[in-house]
Amino acid sequence: MSAEDQPEADRVDGAPHPRDTARVYGQARAEADFLAAFASGRLHHGWLLSGPRGVGKATLAWRIAAFLLTAPDPAEEDGLFGAPPPPASLDVAPDHPVIHRLRALSEPRLHLLRRGWDDKTKRLRGVITVEEVRALKRFVTLSATDGGRRVVIVDAADEMNPNAANAILKLLEEPPARTTLLMVSHQPSRLLPTIRSRCRELRLMPLDAAEMTQALAQAGAEVAPQEAAALAELSAGSVGEALRLLGQDGLKLYADLVALADSLPRLDRQKAMALGEATAGRGNEARLDQLLTLTDRLMARLARTGVTGAGPQVEAAPREAEILRRLAPSAAAGRAWAQLAQEAGERARHARAVNVDPAALVLDLLLQWRKPA
Repeated sequence: MSAEDQPEADRVDGAPHPRDTARVYGQARAEADFLAAFASGRLHHGWLLSGPRGVGKATLAWRIAAFLLTAPDPAEEDGLFGAPPPPASLDVAPDHPVIHRLRALSEPRLHLLRRGWDDKTKRLRGVITVEEVRALKRFVTLSATDGGRRVVIVDAADEMNPNAANAILKLLEEPPARTTLLMVSHQPSRLLPTIRSRCRELRLMPLDAAEMTQALAQAGAEVAPQEAAALAELSAGSVGEALRLLGQDGLKLYADLVALADSLPRLDRQKAMALGEATAGRGNEARLDQLLTLTDRLMARLARTGVTGAGPQVEAAPREAEILRRLAPSAAAGRAWAQLAQEAGERARHARAVNVDPAALVLDLLLQWRKPA
């Protein structure tokens, strides 16, 4: 497979790559914090962009990279009339040559560290290897001769194997001159504490319904405000997850699950079997993943309804609030749903590890609903 045809480990199916995404929605605080650090003239060499998967961390990393590779250094611009005013945003003109080179992955001052393609297995590697970090070291050594700024994007830092993580740590301990490392992390707790301690963190937050509408429109997905609100709820504010839900008709699937829950405590076995059978067979792995995720999300919303005594503020399916209040009328009921969610997750992981038939796995999970109901 040619390099152009290989899948990209840092791309969400059905969405533009972060380097092709112009704006980040819902993360004004993170952008402002970075701009303030830049304007101070004492820019930290390592940055950890953390937060839930799909909220815009990689897009922000590419925006910061474009900004750093085009903006004048405030420490070197204090001329006759003093330093220039601090930049108001990370925006770079879309026709700037650097933008074109970044999108073509041909900018010599940027290095992208991500999971690579394995020619032997004909698939993406499961981790970022130390060999790929060594290529980064060669980039830093060979490209630092013109005195210009350099940027490294690591996406995602959580995917580095131990040897790769130790190699990155050495770079952070002895940072190359005028080089900024932007490390995307979905789970910072999985990183070495010494890596976290040598980076300044930008924490990105989940998107609300209005921000989700804007982000989805930018990705080419026009949705009604009510759909955007439902997607923000079910995706936990993650644009990437919302796009996956849209691509796999996730809103309808969730509505089917809520309608099935409405048949409790007896449970409509025929509908439950139909949901399970729709995940069976080769090629339906993504649908099974989505069904398990949405089932877990529904049980979590049931648990929250019982414990708080209030239904969801935003309904993600018709009559959802009414159904949730009926099935979780008390704190005790909420705790029962929370316990089931934990047990169901463990059962599902075990069943998938031993290749249990997906239809049987789903039916078993849905039959468990009868206990707390």
